[in-house]
Amino acid sequence: MPEIRCWHWDAERDGPFSEEAMRLKLEHMGYLVHRYVYPPGTSFPPHRHAMDKIDGVISGCFRMRMFGQTLDLQAGDMLYVPAGAMHEAEVLGELPVVSLDAVRA
Repeated sequence: MPEIRCWHWDAERDGPFSEEAMRLKLEHMGYLVHRYVYPPGTSFPPHRHAMDKIDGVISGCFRMRMFGQTLDLQAGDMLYVPAGAMHEAEVLGELPVVSLDAVRA
């Protein structure tokens, strides 16, 4: 089974966490970045993308399922989703999720 690649913002390495800082980091990694706000109760059924992407969470809690594993992403978390990987997601709690959706440029 493939391994999930997820990491949390490292303030010592990357500086203070902010939406702009995460956007710049993802752009420097070669990704095009779009910002989305998902209201409470939003869910995405199992699906795939044709390109590599990274989901970065700015605020809220985003539950992601991929490769038979479940992760609850919080502010500062980034999840690599390889092209073709089946995955699903849902917003947890009463707060919206602010997410940076980054796709390979």
